[in-house]
Amino acid sequence: MYRLTSKLIIYRGIEHGEILYRLSDICRRFYNGDFEREGLTSEIFAQINKLLNIGTKYGFDKNLWHNYLAFLIAAAENPFTLVSEKVGANDGSINAFAKNDFKIFKELFNYDFSDIENGLGIDCFSILGNYKAVVKKSHIFNESVSQKVRELSGLIENAENADEMYDIVTWFYKKYGVGKFGLNKAFRVSYKENRAELVPITSTGDVVLNDLTGYEDQKKRLIENTRAFVRGGKANNVLLYGDAGTGKSTSVKAVLNEFYMDGLRMIEIYKHEFKFLSEIISEIKNRNYRFIIFMDDLSFEEFETEYKYLKAVIEGGLETRPDNILIYATSNRRHLIKETWGDRSDRSDDEIHRSDTVQEKLSLSDRFGVTIGYFRPSREEYYNIVKAIAAKHSRIKLEEGELLNEADKWEKRHGGISGRTAQQFINYISDMFDDN
Repeated sequence: MYRLTSKLIIYRGIEHGEILYRLSDICRRFYNGDFEREGLTSEIFAQINKLLNIGTKYGFDKNLWHNYLAFLIAAAENPFTLVSEKVGANDGSINAFAKNDFKIFKELFNYDFSDIENGLGIDCFSILGNYKAVVKKSHIFNESVSQKVRELSGLIENAENADEMYDIVTWFYKKYGVGKFGLNKAFRVSYKENRAELVPITSTGDVVLNDLTGYEDQKKRLIENTRAFVRGGKANNVLLYGDAGTGKSTSVKAVLNEFYMDGLRMIEIYKHEFKFLSEIISEIKNRNYRFIIFMDDLSFEEFETEYKYLKAVIEGGLETRPDNILIYATSNRRHLIKETWGDRSDRSDDEIHRSDTVQEKLSLSDRFGVTIGYFRPSREEYYNIVKAIAAKHSRIKLEEGELLNEADKWEKRHGGISGRTAQQFINYISDMFDDN
């Protein structure tokens, strides 16, 4: 194995490749006789443990060794993979280096660990080759990554040679992308030592807009704007505002699921992280995806000034906002910055040009080209939402009149009429029927 990994060119020093290179060194020492049996066995088990952890994290199955190698290929970000992400297979001298590496990876896929197993009296590699994962709920692992990597792994298994593997991998890069942005739907901001890093959100749910009852005009406007965006047309930043529990955040999350296969990705950011906006935009502006920067439950108290970072990004300075980035925000306030009675007064003891400050505060929401209102439903609309959600739960055995009567009782005790209240009510009674 060491002979193989030492000849990698494009994929040399690959991210997440520590296990591969560690096992490669172990194989070298085994065949050179440069080892102590118990110590080498312990080192192998340590790498097997890491492979099992990766398998659990990403929901890998069947052949964990193949899944791991496919994961390395899918996650690699280098000049070859980034170009392939945009154009797929293409002409160029770099293809010779790529095919060299793919030939090596194909040999690694077929690597025979039997000498090591027989020599050390272990069988862990054989178990990895026919691994049956414990069935687990999708929110426990990153389902988006799991599906893609297992698909790539199966295709490489059936490839006859480096040329076929080249076609498979470049097709994969063009269809799904590469690295964390290709493999994942959504991201959050992590920061260390005052530097921001985008890390994947491993479980995003599978809600779609049809799951949201009512608000047809609102959903239509949101879909039209997002569709134009992912197709490269003119689109606007969007502000969804209105009453709590009406489906604003759910609508944005559903849009991600609707357009994910069209190259849409989402980055969730909070106002205390706005100072990193320029840094984040620099990281994503040249990637082959469309990014929505999602700001949930956005509002500012009068003493908070983070909104200035947001205005700078929306308005743009010398560098305009990239075409592959939009901002979607939700808020209970139509005007995002809290107003006081003092703002409405023509006089102020501490500021001469009071009206200028008021206009600066109110102008932030005007920077969103599309504003969509989500308001508390009527009683009849609330009933329709309850019935629509209940219809998806076959275990609920209540006549319509009894169902709505119980829904009335629930909303009076739990915050009033809203889509959220309806969902919470159905969750409650469905659990009751599940218990029975």
